[in-house]
Amino acid sequence: MERVVGEDAQSKGGQLWSALPGVTTPATIIPVSSFRAAVIQAAPVVFDRDATIAKIRTLAASAASQGAKLAVFPEAFVSAYPKGLDFGARVGGRTPEGRVMYRRYFESAVDVPSPAVDAIGEIAREHALYIVIGVIEREGGTLYCTALFFDPQGRLMGKHRKLMPTAMERLVWGMGDGSTMPVFDTPLGKIGAVICWENYMPLFRTAMYAKGIQLYCAPTVDDRDTWARSMQHIAFEGRCFVLSAVQFLQRGDCPEDYPAIQGNDPSTVLIRGGSVIVNPQGALLAGPHYGSETILTADINLDEIVEGKYDLDVVGHYARPDVFRLIVNENPTAAGS
Repeated sequence: MERVVGEDAQSKGGQLWSALPGVTTPATIIPVSSFRAAVIQAAPVVFDRDATIAKIRTLAASAASQGAKLAVFPEAFVSAYPKGLDFGARVGGRTPEGRVMYRRYFESAVDVPSPAVDAIGEIAREHALYIVIGVIEREGGTLYCTALFFDPQGRLMGKHRKLMPTAMERLVWGMGDGSTMPVFDTPLGKIGAVICWENYMPLFRTAMYAKGIQLYCAPTVDDRDTWARSMQHIAFEGRCFVLSAVQFLQRGDCPEDYPAIQGNDPSTVLIRGGSVIVNPQGALLAGPHYGSETILTADINLDEIVEGKYDLDVVGHYARPDVFRLIVNENPTAAGS
């Protein structure tokens, strides 16, 4: 389905966005006035799906013990962001060793649904958490960088596949499409996810604002100084809370035969973190934190979103639908469909 955002905004007001496809609304929503959210900055057990899920259980328990009702994990947490690998690729050629490494990566990925996904759901249920987590999803012979959403009953609410892998990521990940761009209406607020450099796609951000996103989850591995500033901009632009979880990964978190270009010193930092929580005025509530694993928490009050939209609603009174139109294709575009 092709959806036009903005054309009828002035005539329908805020009702336009809540009626759009892709905004999942349970039959009964009992809103929570405020709650605590957590972003998890940690490393997976690289290429070991089961051990990583065991670590998720420990991290989720720690977040819940701090009062969190929502926990956001980094991009590609199950079971790896292969920082420093080239998978034996050169223009016009691939090596046998690179193919073996890709198979190893593939074997540690998750099918959706699968027992591994069920196990993460059980963790969410056990700790009464909403969980947003980055996984490497496999379907057929292709891997996707995906965010999964779980409710406190342990149910998989849905998924978002990264639309545009960046640079060398395109070697090992396929591209998502518009059919997995959900925003879920929950008692905590409207939850969605935009992965890593998708956050630099202005039209994608606009599409998520149009769906009324309030809890804008940004799982990533981008540890640059610019990342926190980008998250502040997005929170201010969208008048939403931004929760960005970044991996903290050392060479020692990877297998001994992991051929990272950074070398083999176990203490070498491959991804240094930089997780943040930002309010709708662009103010940092937590982070950025660099240099170690950590769990950052902040108390979220959705009333701040309404106060922010008083003078800036980029898909409402601050839009110019007579000048600009955004067309969003939410049809599946998989090969063979």
